[in-house]
Amino acid sequence: MTAGASLVDRHLRVGLWGLALSVALGLVLEALHAAKVGLFLDAGQETVRLLLRLAHAHGTGLSLVNVAYAAAAHARPAIGTRRASSCLLGATALVPLGFLAGTIGARGGDPGIGVALVPPGGVLLLVGLVTSATRAATCRS
Repeated sequence: MTAGASLVDRHLRVGLWGLALSVALGLVLEALHAAKVGLFLDAGQETVRLLLRLAHAHGTGLSLVNVAYAAAAHARPAIGTRRASSCLLGATALVPLGFLAGTIGARGGDPGIGVALVPPGGVLLLVGLVTSATRAATCRS
C-alpha cells in the first residue's frame, strides 16, 4: 500500500487526538499536584506518579511521531507502507496504555502487570521507524 490520503489522514487524526488526550492527562496531573492531592503526592505513590508521567510523555511523543509520519508520507508517498503504519499505530496505543495500565496494582516500587504492554509497543515503534527509514533511503519522490 502506498501512502494514500487515507493513510495520511489516519495518522494525522491519531496524532492530533493523541496530543489532545496527552495534554488532557498532563493538565489532570498538574491539577492533582497543584491541589496537593494526597493519593497522588503521598510518599508511597512515587511509582504511580512516575507511570502517569511516563504515559503522558510517551503519549505526547508518539502522537507527534504520527503527525510527522503523516507529513512525511504526504511529501514522499513511498514512505507510507501498511507495515510501518500498523506498527506506528500499535506503538502509539500500547506504550502509553501500558504505562497507564501499570498503575493498576502497583505496589511499592513495582508497577502492575499492565506495564508488560510497553516492550511490545517499543518493538513495534522500532520496526515502524526502521521500515520508514529504509523506504526513505531507497526511494525518491
